[in-house]
Amino acid sequence: MAVPFDYAGGDGVDFEPFATFLSAEETTDWFQAWTGNGELDGDDFRVFGQDGSGGYAAFWLVRPSQPLADQPVVFLGSEGETGVVARDLGDFLWLLACGFGPWEAATSYEPAWTPRLNQELTAVAERFAPGRRRSPAAVIELAAQEFPEFDDTLMELCR
Repeated sequence: MAVPFDYAGGDGVDFEPFATFLSAEETTDWFQAWTGNGELDGDDFRVFGQDGSGGYAAFWLVRPSQPLADQPVVFLGSEGETGVVARDLGDFLWLLACGFGPWEAATSYEPAWTPRLNQELTAVAERFAPGRRRSPAAVIELAAQEFPEFDDTLMELCR
């Protein structure tokens, strides 16, 4: 995540990766506030970035005994948007390379927005996920197919 993201005055990717994951305490505080449920913890998430409105991108730890890079990437927006945007880190890297951030992958609110290929992020994706290039639509569709209940699962936790 050392490659900078250019928001380009609203025409680029709205994503700010963090230098480190949020702490367990910060993640729990955020997840309780997001759901309105003070009985929850944030142990199922490793938050690693945000969009301009404060929505978070995170790994969702739902694959027991699998490394972090093999966990799905999710988006939980500040306005209640949710989505599994990639099945794993490799797919997420290709989303970024193709000009999609977590918010753009989870929502379709900006019909006039056009993604822009990022050569630096393409080089990162080719290095860390060679042979895995897919279109953003395919990445998003595969994630949604594998985890169709994500939104319902989260809404059940909300108060």
